[in-house]
Order: sequence, then C-alpha cells, then structure tokens
Amino acid sequence: MKLNEIADNPGSRHTKKRVGRGIGSGLGKTAGRGGKGQTARKGGAKAGFEGGQMPIYRRLPKRGFNKPNKVDYTEVNLSRVQAAVDAKKLDASAPVTAAALVAAGVISSPLGGVRLLGKGEIKSRLNFEVYHATAGAVAAVEKAGGSVKMLKPAETPAEPK
Repeated sequence: MKLNEIADNPGSRHTKKRVGRGIGSGLGKTAGRGGKGQTARKGGAKAGFEGGQMPIYRRLPKRGFNKPNKVDYTEVNLSRVQAAVDAKKLDASAPVTAAALVAAGVISSPLGGVRLLGKGEIKSRLNFEVYHATAGAVAAVEKAGGSVKMLKPAETPAEPK
C-alpha cells in the first residue's frame, strides 16, 4: 500500500450542502431553518428549557448531601500489601507508611491518607502507620503479629456555646 492509494471508506464523508443560493434550489431564502423565531437563530434553544413547562431538573426532588470537608483516602487491601512483601518490594521490618507504599508501587499517591481494607490475608508481621483502617483489617494484621497505628487526628468535641 502506498500513501497515494489511501482513501476513505465509501460513504464515510458527505459533501457539504450549499444552502441559501436562491429559492429555486429548494434551500434558499431561510436555508432550511424555517421561519423566524428562536430556533431560526444561531445557538437554537436554551439548554434545559422546555417551552415554559417546569424543567425536569426542577420537577425532581433534591436528595443527598455533599460534605464540604470530605477526605479522600487511597484504599489498599491486605492482599496487595502481602503481594508487595512477597515480591520483596516492601521491607517487612520497617513500618508500612504511605511513602513506603508509594515507593513499592502499591499505590500511586496517598491523597488524604491511606485507608487499610481487610480483603485478602496477610502472613507477614507488619507494622502499619495509616490514617484509617477497617476493623477486619486491624484484626487480620494483629492476628499475623503486626500492629496498626492510626495517624488520623482525634476529633475534638464541639465547644459549648
């Protein structure tokens, strides 16, 4: 095949319609846009406008809540950590921190901190320093002889007014 032999598939390209070239062409005067009004203009109708009817986004009820100070954790399963230890990417004697997990390639970035999940099993005795851990993950790590240290600051009770 040569560069000068390359062509589009038949029917993949359409020739542009030349509109507004006299009434006799069938596409003259208003150029296929009909009469006057909003739809004849550039831009067409407003997005979400339903002709005066109550729009769908106002007919449906509002639900839920978006927490303004939500913390996104990077979640890590015990099976991924054990795989890194088995592959000798993670040192079992040193504490397992966010920086150690990034260096081992287990996570790409720690975001707001690391959250340890209990999926899979862990055989190595590891000392974790994470911001959050599920109860199942803590139990599995302690069963293997390790420990989990929570770095998340304790929530202070609200001051009385």
